[in-house]
Amino acid sequence: MNAPQSATALASAEQRQQLYRDMSPLHLTPLWEVLHALVPPRPASPCVPALWKYEQVRPFLMRAGEAITAEEAVRRVLILENPALRGQSAITQSLYAGLQLILPGEVAPSHRHTQSALRFIVEGTGAYTAVDGERTTMRPGDFIITPSWTWHDHGSDASEPVVWLDGLDIPMIRFFDAGFAQNDAQASQAVSKREGTSFARYGHNMAPVRHDAPFGTTSPIFSYPYERSREALHTLERDAPVDDWDGVKLRYLNPLTGGSPMPTMATFMQRLPAGFSGKPYRQTDGAVFSVVEGEGTVEVEHAGERTTFSFGPRDHFVIPSWHTSRFASGRGCVLFSYSDRPVHQALGIHQEERIT
Repeated sequence: MNAPQSATALASAEQRQQLYRDMSPLHLTPLWEVLHALVPPRPASPCVPALWKYEQVRPFLMRAGEAITAEEAVRRVLILENPALRGQSAITQSLYAGLQLILPGEVAPSHRHTQSALRFIVEGTGAYTAVDGERTTMRPGDFIITPSWTWHDHGSDASEPVVWLDGLDIPMIRFFDAGFAQNDAQASQAVSKREGTSFARYGHNMAPVRHDAPFGTTSPIFSYPYERSREALHTLERDAPVDDWDGVKLRYLNPLTGGSPMPTMATFMQRLPAGFSGKPYRQTDGAVFSVVEGEGTVEVEHAGERTTFSFGPRDHFVIPSWHTSRFASGRGCVLFSYSDRPVHQALGIHQEERIT
Protein backbone atom coordinates (compact mmCIF):
# COMPACT_ATOMS: atom_id res chain seq x y z
CA MET A 1 0.00 0.00 0.00
CA ASN A 2 2.99 2.31 0.42
CA ALA A 3 3.57 2.64 -3.31
CA PRO A 4 -0.01 3.65 -4.19
CA GLN A 5 -0.04 6.10 -1.28
CA SER A 6 3.21 7.69 -2.48
CA ALA A 7 1.86 7.95 -6.01
CA THR A 8 -1.32 9.51 -4.68
CA ALA A 9 0.64 12.05 -2.62
CA LEU A 10 2.79 12.91 -5.65
CA ALA A 11 -0.25 13.33 -7.84
CA SER A 12 -1.88 15.52 -5.20
CA ALA A 13 1.23 17.73 -4.96
CA GLU A 14 1.38 18.10 -8.74
CA GLN A 15 -2.34 18.81 -8.83
CA ARG A 16 -1.90 21.61 -6.28
CA GLN A 17 0.99 23.18 -8.14
CA GLN A 18 -1.00 23.13 -11.33
CA LEU A 19 -3.90 24.77 -9.45
CA TYR A 20 -1.59 27.54 -8.26
CA ARG A 21 -0.22 28.15 -11.76
CA ASP A 22 -3.64 28.21 -13.37
CA MET A 23 -5.19 30.69 -10.93
CA SER A 24 -2.15 32.99 -10.64
CA PRO A 25 -3.15 35.16 -13.64
CA LEU A 26 -6.34 36.01 -11.75
CA HIS A 27 -4.23 37.22 -8.79
CA LEU A 28 -5.37 34.39 -6.54
CA THR A 29 -3.13 32.68 -4.02
CA PRO A 30 -3.80 29.83 -1.55
CA LEU A 31 -4.17 30.85 2.09
CA TRP A 32 -3.09 27.44 3.36
CA GLU A 33 0.43 28.01 2.04
CA VAL A 34 0.94 31.17 4.12
CA LEU A 35 -1.51 30.85 7.02
CA HIS A 36 1.24 30.00 9.53
CA ALA A 37 3.04 33.25 8.69
CA LEU A 38 -0.08 35.45 8.56
CA VAL A 39 -1.45 34.23 11.89
CA PRO A 40 1.63 33.18 13.90
CA PRO A 41 1.45 31.65 17.39
CA ARG A 42 3.26 34.71 18.79
CA PRO A 43 4.46 38.11 17.48
CA ALA A 44 7.30 37.65 15.02
CA SER A 45 8.79 41.08 14.41
CA PRO A 46 11.42 41.33 11.68
CA CYS A 47 13.02 44.16 13.68
CA VAL A 48 16.13 43.64 15.79
CA PRO A 49 17.38 45.42 18.92
CA ALA A 50 19.86 48.19 18.11
CA LEU A 51 21.92 50.81 19.94
CA TRP A 52 23.24 54.13 18.63
CA LYS A 53 26.09 55.54 20.76
CA TYR A 54 25.91 59.32 20.67
CA GLU A 55 29.68 59.72 20.71
CA GLN A 56 29.77 57.81 17.41
CA VAL A 57 26.74 59.52 15.84
CA ARG A 58 27.51 63.14 16.76
CA PRO A 59 30.52 63.60 14.42
CA PHE A 60 28.31 62.67 11.47
CA LEU A 61 25.68 65.18 12.57
CA MET A 62 28.34 67.90 12.67
CA ARG A 63 29.60 66.86 9.23
CA ALA A 64 26.03 67.07 7.95
CA GLY A 65 25.95 70.62 9.34
CA GLU A 66 28.89 71.46 7.09
CA ALA A 67 27.50 69.64 4.05
CA ILE A 68 23.96 71.04 3.88
CA THR A 69 22.03 73.93 5.42
CA ALA A 70 18.82 73.53 7.36
CA GLU A 71 17.00 75.50 4.67
CA GLU A 72 18.29 73.27 1.87
CA ALA A 73 17.52 70.08 3.76
CA VAL A 74 14.16 71.35 5.12
CA ARG A 75 15.01 69.11 8.07
CA ARG A 76 18.68 68.20 8.64
CA VAL A 77 18.19 64.75 10.15
CA LEU A 78 20.12 61.50 10.32
CA ILE A 79 17.61 58.64 10.41
CA LEU A 80 18.08 55.89 12.98
CA GLU A 81 17.26 52.90 10.77
CA ASN A 82 16.63 49.50 12.27
CA PRO A 83 19.41 47.22 10.92
CA ALA A 84 16.76 44.76 9.72
CA LEU A 85 14.75 47.48 7.92
CA ARG A 86 17.44 49.27 5.93
CA GLY A 87 16.08 51.56 3.24
CA GLN A 88 12.65 51.83 4.90
CA SER A 89 13.33 54.92 7.07
CA ALA A 90 11.92 53.06 10.08
CA ILE A 91 13.18 52.08 13.53
CA THR A 92 10.24 49.69 13.99
CA GLN A 93 7.60 48.71 11.46
CA SER A 94 5.33 51.52 12.69
CA LEU A 95 7.74 54.18 14.00
CA TYR A 96 10.41 56.53 12.68
CA ALA A 97 13.33 58.01 14.62
CA GLY A 98 16.01 60.49 13.65
CA LEU A 99 18.44 62.98 15.17
CA GLN A 100 18.01 66.55 13.94
CA LEU A 101 20.66 69.27 14.05
CA ILE A 102 20.10 73.02 13.92
CA LEU A 103 23.00 75.46 14.04
CA PRO A 104 23.10 79.02 15.44
CA GLY A 105 21.02 81.45 13.38
CA GLU A 106 19.38 78.78 11.24
CA VAL A 107 15.69 78.26 10.51
CA ALA A 108 14.13 74.92 9.58
CA PRO A 109 11.27 76.23 7.38
CA SER A 110 7.61 76.04 8.27
CA HIS A 111 5.53 73.15 6.98
CA ARG A 112 2.82 70.76 8.09
CA HIS A 113 1.95 67.11 7.55
CA THR A 114 -0.54 64.50 8.64
CA GLN A 115 2.16 62.57 10.49
CA SER A 116 2.33 63.31 14.23
CA ALA A 117 5.77 64.20 15.54
CA LEU A 118 7.57 64.48 18.85
CA ARG A 119 10.81 66.23 19.67
CA PHE A 120 12.98 65.17 22.58
CA ILE A 121 15.87 67.55 23.18
CA VAL A 122 19.24 65.80 23.39
CA GLU A 123 21.89 68.54 23.32
CA GLY A 124 22.01 72.33 23.51
CA THR A 125 19.78 75.13 24.76
CA GLY A 126 18.32 78.15 23.02
CA ALA A 127 16.67 76.81 19.89
CA TYR A 128 12.90 76.97 19.57
CA THR A 129 9.95 75.21 18.00
CA ALA A 130 6.91 77.19 16.87
CA VAL A 131 3.51 75.50 16.68
CA ASP A 132 0.28 77.22 15.71
CA GLY A 133 1.69 80.70 16.38
CA GLU A 134 3.38 79.93 19.71
CA ARG A 135 7.07 79.35 20.32
CA THR A 136 8.70 77.27 23.01
CA THR A 137 12.38 77.41 23.91
CA MET A 138 13.93 73.94 23.85
CA ARG A 139 16.14 72.58 26.63
CA PRO A 140 17.68 69.13 27.14
CA GLY A 141 15.11 66.62 28.38
CA ASP A 142 12.09 68.62 27.16
CA PHE A 143 9.38 66.70 25.29
CA ILE A 144 7.69 68.73 22.55
CA ILE A 145 4.83 67.83 20.20
CA THR A 146 4.04 69.00 16.69
CA PRO A 147 0.48 67.76 16.19
CA SER A 148 -0.82 66.34 12.94
CA TRP A 149 -1.50 69.00 10.27
CA THR A 150 -0.27 71.97 12.30
CA TRP A 151 2.19 74.51 10.94
CA HIS A 152 5.54 74.23 12.68
CA ASP A 153 9.07 75.53 12.21
CA HIS A 154 12.31 75.51 14.17
CA GLY A 155 14.94 78.17 14.67
CA SER A 156 17.99 78.81 16.77
CA ASP A 157 19.08 81.86 18.76
CA ALA A 158 21.64 79.67 20.52
CA SER A 159 25.40 80.03 20.37
CA GLU A 160 25.90 76.27 20.07
CA PRO A 161 24.52 73.36 18.04
CA VAL A 162 21.18 71.99 19.21
CA VAL A 163 20.23 68.35 18.60
CA TRP A 164 16.95 66.61 19.25
CA LEU A 165 15.35 63.23 18.67
CA ASP A 166 12.52 63.24 16.13
CA GLY A 167 9.89 60.54 16.64
CA LEU A 168 7.13 60.19 14.07
CA ASP A 169 4.46 57.72 13.01
CA ILE A 170 5.63 57.90 9.36
CA PRO A 171 5.62 54.12 8.68
CA MET A 172 2.15 53.82 10.23
CA ILE A 173 0.70 56.65 8.14
CA ARG A 174 2.42 55.17 5.09
CA PHE A 175 0.70 51.84 5.79
CA PHE A 176 -2.67 53.61 5.71
CA ASP A 177 -1.73 55.59 2.56
CA ALA A 178 -2.78 58.75 4.39
CA GLY A 179 0.33 60.93 4.15
CA PHE A 180 -0.10 64.59 3.15
CA ALA A 181 2.36 67.48 3.50
CA GLN A 182 2.37 71.18 2.69
CA ASN A 183 5.08 73.84 2.74
CA ASP A 184 4.30 77.25 4.20
CA ALA A 185 4.69 80.42 2.15
CA GLN A 186 6.89 81.84 4.89
CA ALA A 187 10.01 80.25 6.38
CA SER A 188 8.87 81.17 9.90
CA GLN A 189 5.25 81.49 10.95
CA ALA A 190 4.05 84.65 12.62
CA VAL A 191 4.17 84.48 16.41
CA SER A 192 0.71 85.34 17.75
CA LYS A 193 0.90 83.98 21.33
CA ARG A 194 3.35 84.53 24.16
CA GLU A 195 5.59 81.61 25.06
CA GLY A 196 3.98 79.46 27.74
CA THR A 197 0.37 80.31 26.80
CA SER A 198 -0.68 76.73 26.10
CA PHE A 199 0.97 75.47 29.29
CA ALA A 200 -0.76 78.19 31.34
CA ARG A 201 -4.12 77.12 29.94
CA TYR A 202 -3.75 73.36 30.25
CA GLY A 203 -0.61 72.47 32.19
CA HIS A 204 -1.66 73.06 35.81
CA ASN A 205 -4.47 70.51 36.21
CA MET A 206 -6.84 73.22 35.02
CA ALA A 207 -8.46 74.22 31.72
CA PRO A 208 -10.46 77.20 30.42
CA VAL A 209 -14.12 77.07 31.44
CA ARG A 210 -15.22 77.10 27.83
CA HIS A 211 -12.34 75.25 26.23
CA ASP A 212 -11.93 73.20 23.13
CA ALA A 213 -9.30 70.79 21.87
CA PRO A 214 -7.11 73.00 19.67
CA PHE A 215 -5.24 70.04 18.18
CA GLY A 216 -8.06 67.51 18.02
CA THR A 217 -7.08 64.25 19.68
CA THR A 218 -3.55 65.53 20.38
CA SER A 219 -2.66 67.20 23.67
CA PRO A 220 -3.24 70.98 23.84
CA ILE A 221 0.11 71.20 25.63
CA PHE A 222 2.86 70.99 23.04
CA SER A 223 5.84 71.47 25.40
CA TYR A 224 6.45 69.34 28.52
CA PRO A 225 9.52 70.69 30.37
CA TYR A 226 12.02 68.22 31.77
CA GLU A 227 12.43 70.00 35.09
CA ARG A 228 8.86 69.07 36.06
CA SER A 229 9.22 65.46 34.88
CA ARG A 230 12.51 65.03 36.70
CA GLU A 231 11.11 66.46 39.93
CA ALA A 232 8.20 64.01 39.84
CA LEU A 233 10.47 61.02 39.24
CA HIS A 234 12.87 61.84 42.07
CA THR A 235 10.03 62.56 44.49
CA LEU A 236 8.47 59.17 43.74
CA GLU A 237 11.85 57.43 43.98
CA ARG A 238 12.22 58.89 47.47
CA ASP A 239 8.67 58.48 48.76
CA ALA A 240 6.98 55.62 46.89
CA PRO A 241 7.66 51.93 46.15
CA VAL A 242 9.98 51.28 43.20
CA ASP A 243 8.54 48.98 40.56
CA ASP A 244 10.53 45.75 40.12
CA TRP A 245 10.38 45.96 36.32
CA ASP A 246 10.34 49.67 35.44
CA GLY A 247 11.89 51.44 38.41
CA VAL A 248 9.92 54.69 38.57
CA LYS A 249 8.07 55.16 35.27
CA LEU A 250 5.47 57.76 34.35
CA ARG A 251 3.53 58.32 31.14
CA TYR A 252 2.86 61.73 29.65
CA LEU A 253 -0.81 62.73 29.44
CA ASN A 254 -3.22 64.66 27.29
CA PRO A 255 -4.82 66.71 30.10
CA LEU A 256 -8.18 66.88 28.30
CA THR A 257 -8.58 63.12 27.98
CA GLY A 258 -6.18 61.43 30.40
CA GLY A 259 -4.91 59.43 27.43
CA SER A 260 -1.68 59.59 25.47
CA PRO A 261 -0.47 62.98 24.24
CA MET A 262 -0.79 61.80 20.61
CA PRO A 263 -3.29 59.34 19.12
CA THR A 264 -0.55 57.16 17.63
CA MET A 265 2.35 57.46 20.08
CA ALA A 266 2.70 57.13 23.84
CA THR A 267 5.61 58.78 25.65
CA PHE A 268 7.23 57.87 28.95
CA MET A 269 9.92 59.02 31.37
CA GLN A 270 11.48 56.65 33.88
CA ARG A 271 14.09 56.69 36.57
CA LEU A 272 16.16 53.62 37.39
CA PRO A 273 17.52 54.20 40.93
CA ALA A 274 21.15 53.51 41.79
CA GLY A 275 21.66 49.77 42.23
CA PHE A 276 18.51 48.89 40.27
CA SER A 277 18.36 45.34 38.86
CA GLY A 278 15.05 44.91 37.10
CA LYS A 279 12.96 41.85 36.34
CA PRO A 280 12.35 40.85 32.71
CA TYR A 281 9.24 41.84 30.77
CA ARG A 282 7.95 42.01 27.20
CA GLN A 283 5.21 43.93 25.44
CA THR A 284 3.66 44.07 21.99
CA ASP A 285 4.53 47.73 21.42
CA GLY A 286 8.10 48.19 20.26
CA ALA A 287 9.78 51.11 22.06
CA VAL A 288 12.47 53.68 21.25
CA PHE A 289 14.62 54.99 24.14
CA SER A 290 16.71 58.14 24.63
CA VAL A 291 19.07 58.26 27.61
CA VAL A 292 18.71 61.57 29.46
CA GLU A 293 21.05 61.10 32.40
CA GLY A 294 23.24 58.39 33.88
CA GLU A 295 24.29 54.97 32.73
CA GLY A 296 22.91 51.46 32.68
CA THR A 297 22.44 48.24 30.76
CA VAL A 298 19.54 46.52 29.05
CA GLU A 299 19.51 42.82 28.24
CA VAL A 300 17.23 41.91 25.33
CA GLU A 301 16.29 38.30 24.52
CA HIS A 302 14.23 36.87 21.69
CA ALA A 303 14.00 33.42 20.11
CA GLY A 304 17.01 32.21 22.09
CA GLU A 305 19.24 35.14 21.08
CA ARG A 306 20.45 37.51 23.78
CA THR A 307 21.89 41.00 23.33
CA THR A 308 23.20 43.33 26.04
CA PHE A 309 23.58 47.07 25.51
CA SER A 310 25.56 49.36 27.83
CA PHE A 311 24.17 52.87 27.47
CA GLY A 312 25.11 56.34 28.62
CA PRO A 313 23.86 59.93 28.26
CA ARG A 314 22.36 60.81 24.84
CA ASP A 315 22.55 57.24 23.54
CA HIS A 316 19.52 55.78 21.77
CA PHE A 317 18.25 52.22 21.43
CA VAL A 318 15.21 50.28 20.27
CA ILE A 319 13.52 47.22 21.78
CA PRO A 320 11.24 45.55 19.20
CA SER A 321 7.83 44.03 19.84
CA TRP A 322 7.67 40.98 22.12
CA HIS A 323 11.39 41.02 22.91
CA THR A 324 12.09 40.30 26.58
CA SER A 325 14.09 43.09 28.23
CA ARG A 326 15.69 43.55 31.62
CA PHE A 327 17.14 46.89 32.83
CA ALA A 328 19.88 47.54 35.36
CA SER A 329 21.76 50.60 36.56
CA GLY A 330 24.61 50.85 39.03
CA ARG A 331 24.62 54.63 39.52
CA GLY A 332 21.07 55.40 38.40
CA CYS A 333 19.75 56.86 35.14
CA VAL A 334 16.78 58.57 33.48
CA LEU A 335 15.24 57.29 30.24
CA PHE A 336 12.73 58.83 27.84
CA SER A 337 10.85 56.46 25.53
CA TYR A 338 8.03 56.35 23.03
CA SER A 339 6.00 53.58 21.41
CA ASP A 340 2.89 52.89 19.33
CA ARG A 341 0.95 51.68 22.39
CA PRO A 342 -2.14 53.92 21.86
CA VAL A 343 -2.87 52.15 18.57
CA HIS A 344 -2.51 48.73 20.20
CA GLN A 345 -4.87 49.81 22.95
CA ALA A 346 -7.41 51.29 20.54
CA LEU A 347 -7.47 48.01 18.62
CA GLY A 348 -7.62 45.93 21.79
CA ILE A 349 -4.47 43.97 20.91
CA HIS A 350 -1.97 45.30 23.45
CA GLN A 351 -0.37 42.66 25.62
CA GLU A 352 2.36 42.79 28.24
CA GLU A 353 3.99 39.98 30.18
CA ARG A 354 5.91 40.62 33.38
CA ILE A 355 8.11 37.70 34.31
CA THR A 356 8.67 37.06 38.01
